[in-house]
Amino acid sequence: MYTILHNSRCGKSREAMKVLEDSGKEFEVREYLKEPLSKQELQAILSKLKLKPIELIRTNEDEWKTNFKGKDLSDDEVLDAMVQFPKLIQRPVVFDDKSGVVGRPKELVEVFIK
Repeated sequence: MYTILHNSRCGKSREAMKVLEDSGKEFEVREYLKEPLSKQELQAILSKLKLKPIELIRTNEDEWKTNFKGKDLSDDEVLDAMVQFPKLIQRPVVFDDKSGVVGRPKELVEVFIK
Protein backbone atom coordinates (compact mmCIF):
# COMPACT_ATOMS: atom_id res chain seq x y z
CA MET A 1 0.00 0.00 0.00
CA TYR A 2 1.21 3.47 -0.89
CA THR A 3 0.76 6.72 0.99
CA ILE A 4 0.80 10.17 -0.56
CA LEU A 5 1.53 13.31 1.42
CA HIS A 6 -0.90 15.52 -0.41
CA ASN A 7 -1.79 19.20 -0.63
CA SER A 8 -4.90 19.58 -2.77
CA ARG A 9 -4.00 23.20 -3.58
CA CYS A 10 -0.73 22.11 -5.26
CA GLY A 11 -0.82 21.22 -8.96
CA LYS A 12 2.13 18.83 -8.69
CA SER A 13 0.44 17.06 -5.81
CA ARG A 14 -2.79 16.72 -7.80
CA GLU A 15 -0.80 15.29 -10.73
CA ALA A 16 0.79 12.66 -8.47
CA MET A 17 -2.62 11.81 -7.02
CA LYS A 18 -3.97 11.23 -10.55
CA VAL A 19 -1.03 8.90 -11.30
CA LEU A 20 -1.93 6.86 -8.22
CA GLU A 21 -5.66 6.87 -9.05
CA ASP A 22 -5.01 5.79 -12.64
CA SER A 23 -2.66 3.01 -11.52
CA GLY A 24 -5.44 1.09 -9.79
CA LYS A 25 -3.10 0.42 -6.88
CA GLU A 26 -4.15 0.84 -3.28
CA PHE A 27 -3.09 4.04 -1.58
CA GLU A 28 -4.06 6.32 1.24
CA VAL A 29 -3.99 10.09 1.29
CA ARG A 30 -2.45 12.07 4.11
CA GLU A 31 -3.36 15.74 3.82
CA TYR A 32 -0.41 16.79 5.92
CA LEU A 33 -1.51 20.42 6.23
CA LYS A 34 -4.80 19.30 7.83
CA GLU A 35 -3.27 16.36 9.71
CA PRO A 36 0.33 17.40 10.51
CA LEU A 37 3.11 14.86 10.73
CA SER A 38 4.93 14.16 13.95
CA LYS A 39 8.68 14.39 14.20
CA GLN A 40 8.86 10.59 14.38
CA GLU A 41 6.75 10.21 11.24
CA LEU A 42 8.98 12.67 9.39
CA GLN A 43 12.09 10.78 10.48
CA ALA A 44 10.61 7.50 9.23
CA ILE A 45 9.64 9.05 5.88
CA LEU A 46 13.06 10.65 5.44
CA SER A 47 14.67 7.28 6.10
CA LYS A 48 12.56 5.72 3.33
CA LEU A 49 13.41 8.58 0.97
CA LYS A 50 17.11 8.40 1.94
CA LEU A 51 17.13 12.18 2.36
CA LYS A 52 18.45 14.55 4.99
CA PRO A 53 15.80 16.79 6.58
CA ILE A 54 17.03 19.90 4.74
CA GLU A 55 16.48 18.12 1.41
CA LEU A 56 12.74 17.93 2.13
CA ILE A 57 12.41 21.67 2.83
CA ARG A 58 10.70 24.13 0.51
CA THR A 59 13.24 26.93 0.93
CA ASN A 60 11.20 29.46 -1.07
CA GLU A 61 8.35 29.49 1.45
CA ASP A 62 7.94 32.69 3.45
CA GLU A 63 8.08 30.77 6.73
CA TRP A 64 11.54 29.48 5.80
CA LYS A 65 12.84 32.84 4.62
CA THR A 66 11.51 34.66 7.68
CA ASN A 67 12.47 32.19 10.39
CA PHE A 68 15.30 29.97 9.20
CA LYS A 69 17.14 31.17 6.07
CA GLY A 70 20.86 31.71 6.64
CA LYS A 71 20.88 29.87 9.97
CA ASP A 72 23.08 26.84 10.54
CA LEU A 73 20.41 24.37 11.68
CA SER A 74 20.92 20.82 12.86
CA ASP A 75 18.84 18.00 11.36
CA ASP A 76 16.82 18.03 14.57
CA GLU A 77 16.08 21.74 14.23
CA VAL A 78 15.04 21.31 10.59
CA LEU A 79 12.65 18.52 11.66
CA ASP A 80 11.22 20.81 14.33
CA ALA A 81 10.69 23.49 11.66
CA MET A 82 8.72 21.04 9.49
CA VAL A 83 6.58 20.03 12.48
CA GLN A 84 5.90 23.67 13.35
CA PHE A 85 5.37 24.77 9.73
CA PRO A 86 4.10 21.77 7.68
CA LYS A 87 3.90 24.00 4.61
CA LEU A 88 7.71 23.74 4.45
CA ILE A 89 7.54 20.05 3.48
CA GLN A 90 8.16 19.25 -0.19
CA ARG A 91 5.17 17.80 -1.97
CA PRO A 92 4.01 15.43 -3.10
CA VAL A 93 5.75 12.59 -1.31
CA VAL A 94 4.73 9.02 -2.16
CA PHE A 95 6.00 6.10 -0.11
CA ASP A 96 5.34 2.53 0.90
CA ASP A 97 6.68 0.53 3.83
CA LYS A 98 10.21 0.34 2.38
CA SER A 99 10.98 3.39 0.23
CA GLY A 100 9.56 6.51 -1.33
CA VAL A 101 9.99 9.43 -3.67
CA VAL A 102 9.34 13.15 -3.87
CA GLY A 103 6.97 13.21 -6.84
CA ARG A 104 8.34 16.21 -8.72
CA PRO A 105 7.92 15.61 -11.59
CA LYS A 106 5.02 13.14 -11.64
CA GLU A 107 7.09 10.72 -13.74
CA LEU A 108 9.05 9.89 -10.60
CA VAL A 109 5.82 8.59 -9.06
CA GLU A 110 5.05 6.58 -12.21
CA VAL A 111 8.46 4.89 -12.03
CA PHE A 112 8.23 4.34 -8.26
CA ILE A 113 4.87 2.54 -8.28
CA LYS A 114 5.65 0.17 -11.17
